[in-house]
Amino acid sequence: MAALPEKLLRELETVKGFDRESFEAAHRLPAAVSVRLHPVKGAGVLAENKPVTWCEQGRYLDSRPVFTLDPLYHAGAYYVQEASSMFLDHMIRRLLPERNDLRALDLCGAPGGKSTLIASALEKDSLLICNEVIRTRASILEENISRWGYMNSWVTSNDPKDFGKLNGYFDLIVTDAPCSGSGLFRKDAAALNEWSEGNVLLCSQRQQRILADVWPALKEDGILIYATCSYSQQEDEEILDWLANEFEVESLPVQVNEEWGIVQVTTSKGMHGYRFFPHRVKGEGFFIAALRKKQEEKEITYPKFKTTHDKKAHQQAVHLLNHEEWLCVKAGDGYSAIHSEHEADMHLLSKYVYLRRTGLPIGSPTAKEWLPAHDVALSVDRNTVIPTIETSKEQALKFLKKEEAELPEVDKGWYLVTYEGLGLGWVKALGNRFNNYLPKHWRIRMDINDTD
Repeated sequence: MAALPEKLLRELETVKGFDRESFEAAHRLPAAVSVRLHPVKGAGVLAENKPVTWCEQGRYLDSRPVFTLDPLYHAGAYYVQEASSMFLDHMIRRLLPERNDLRALDLCGAPGGKSTLIASALEKDSLLICNEVIRTRASILEENISRWGYMNSWVTSNDPKDFGKLNGYFDLIVTDAPCSGSGLFRKDAAALNEWSEGNVLLCSQRQQRILADVWPALKEDGILIYATCSYSQQEDEEILDWLANEFEVESLPVQVNEEWGIVQVTTSKGMHGYRFFPHRVKGEGFFIAALRKKQEEKEITYPKFKTTHDKKAHQQAVHLLNHEEWLCVKAGDGYSAIHSEHEADMHLLSKYVYLRRTGLPIGSPTAKEWLPAHDVALSVDRNTVIPTIETSKEQALKFLKKEEAELPEVDKGWYLVTYEGLGLGWVKALGNRFNNYLPKHWRIRMDINDTD
């Protein structure tokens, strides 16, 4: 790789835990490969692999496989995530030991690593809003949320200032802010080539704007978790001190085991942060901190509403999910399932933000039957008695490529295609052939001949 920026290296000389020689040596080594298992669908997967010590579901891989050629990846058994950023799991579980009936926001959510991590940590009566302002990236976020399969994970595509109108609504806001990306130099050559002091300054200013815009949405005593993949103090410690100057906050330290190699830093304002250096941890560069909002915030009032639960549609689709305690609401051209306790949230949020995905899309009725949504196949709530066709790896990959998969003869009707018991998508058996209902944009486009 190209030489690391000298100006950045000089700046880091003043940072606790930095050692130039070891830091540069680490950047000449390949990046670690890690995944985070789904707490339900990932049971038993990669059981022999070394764990990520600060995340129970984290696993290191010996090498980087072609994930596209693993049906378990498509089924949502795991998410490919950088190990350092999984520290968010440790932080949430320590700071929020009770995680039920919460309203959480992942403000800069794409591509979905932290959103799926938060979703795994929350109880089902909590609600997670996964946001991405850039619409093209929001599509990737939505796809990963679909793959993860939780009904209480909704997707929006809004600027932070739109959330600022939701005064005192969120108990938890996670802001993995857009940054200069120096922590990813080892994985992303573009980040190294594009780094400059000017870009660091622009990112710092943008981070302040983002935080200031969303701040009113955090309730009094709510928790803000701020993170970057930058080494620069302007984007890390200095942002914490800016928050301390601008708002009434309490810094929230968390316990860290010394053998983890994570560097605990304290700013001039007494704010606590955690730095990850690749010469000290098995992971990439990362910074994270948590604080509590201590200023009074009048909470927004939920609007009065008439339920939009469609009883007829619910009755037609009730066979798809493993319980009946959900509401069936119109969403675009089809219907979505939401937990009943979240209907008030839906009516409130729809007044202020664009709800790109509300609850779990479940499909739509036709003249003769219910057309199930792809999302149901991946959902943790899908009915376990739905007829299935279990596939081999070769069959699964052909299905995912929308090629002829040579499935066994079965009676006419809808079937869930599974691999190792996990849903991949839907087919409809027509007697002499199958119709593959995998969405076109989900299909594998690369060669699948090498499946070893």
